[in-house]
Amino acid sequence: MEPTRLPGGLHVYPGGMVPPTSRHAGADMSNEPENPYPGSMPEPPPGDVPPRPVRARGHWPVTWSIIGLCGAGWALQWATWLFTPYDLSSLLGYAPALTQTQPWRMLTSGFVHAMPSPVHLLLNMYTLYLFGRMLEPLLGPWRMTALFLGSVLGGSVGVALWGDPGVLVIGASGGIFGLFGAMFVFIRHFRGSVTPIAVLIGINLVFGFLVAGVAWQAHVGGLVAGALLGVLMLPGLRERA
Repeated sequence: MEPTRLPGGLHVYPGGMVPPTSRHAGADMSNEPENPYPGSMPEPPPGDVPPRPVRARGHWPVTWSIIGLCGAGWALQWATWLFTPYDLSSLLGYAPALTQTQPWRMLTSGFVHAMPSPVHLLLNMYTLYLFGRMLEPLLGPWRMTALFLGSVLGGSVGVALWGDPGVLVIGASGGIFGLFGAMFVFIRHFRGSVTPIAVLIGINLVFGFLVAGVAWQAHVGGLVAGALLGVLMLPGLRERA
């Protein structure tokens, strides 16, 4: 995917990633054996009270909100492209040259995606759904929000450090790589196998380095930011356990 040239010498340079399958999106964070009777729960011993679940199944408000905002952003991109002389990508995307004058773009760039094909948006949102439904019940809504936004910001910092100052970057890939980094930290903390998530991270990093038009700088920056935030959130996980 080649960058799209914009007025003023900027280019649209979307992020990209290879989504995991739902089966291998993450790894168990404990060493407990899998329940051999799906759909059933063993009776607790007399006098024991089963633990209260952290979140009801399917209740991931932050994950769904991010997906909704990105979907709305893509619809607005189409609307502005069809009916106005403006391009929402050029208004909300981030380029290092704009850091001092329009720093908010470091966050807004995570909510617009490449056009006209929906592939960039759909791949990112599918991966966000897979990881959000695992991480949000563990973190709670506030920490989940901080993790995603902090990782988007970290991705933009990566672009500022290693990217072309005149290249406009869009997409939620930095935030999603942050979820990868946090998931790696949490799985390791709970002494689970980190091999599946490590392989997933490796594949996506290689994809970003080899495929033209992919902002690998945002991937690396988001991954590092997510891992650091994950370490900072570990005490909160112990409190919720």
